[in-house]
Amino acid sequence: MALRARLLACLDHVFPAPAASAHCDGPCGVYDPASARVAAEAVLSMTRKLLDLDPSAADAHNTFARYVSIKEQQAEIVKHELSVLWGDYFKPEHLEAYPELHAIFWKALKAASAAKQQLSVEAATELLDQIHAVHDIFWATKKRDVEWVLANP
Repeated sequence: MALRARLLACLDHVFPAPAASAHCDGPCGVYDPASARVAAEAVLSMTRKLLDLDPSAADAHNTFARYVSIKEQQAEIVKHELSVLWGDYFKPEHLEAYPELHAIFWKALKAASAAKQQLSVEAATELLDQIHAVHDIFWATKKRDVEWVLANP
């Protein structure tokens, strides 16, 4: 086995492989803030459903628990999707072009936490507003004009 390892090391020295780099763990290149938007829309939808829930209904406790669970899961998806965009897609040149990028992501992630913690249409709407800001900059970096469209306005 040692001979094989030495032979491979010699070959690598004589014929070195070119260096490869990627902006993420797997250079897929497929990014889109739409997944964060869809999850945030679900947070808003579940918030509205929770606020409209009739507490006297026979299945109110079960329904309430299910809606809260969905709202929590979707807010976590938002946080994950935003973190992937922030950590894997955006590069130093984007930050130079959009110096407000740090603040926008910070506000968006904080809004996702607030939407989880509260039962508030305002908090869920603020989350969508912050994702809208991410959307606008994301597509500007790709030099594309992609309309902001809500699936469930």
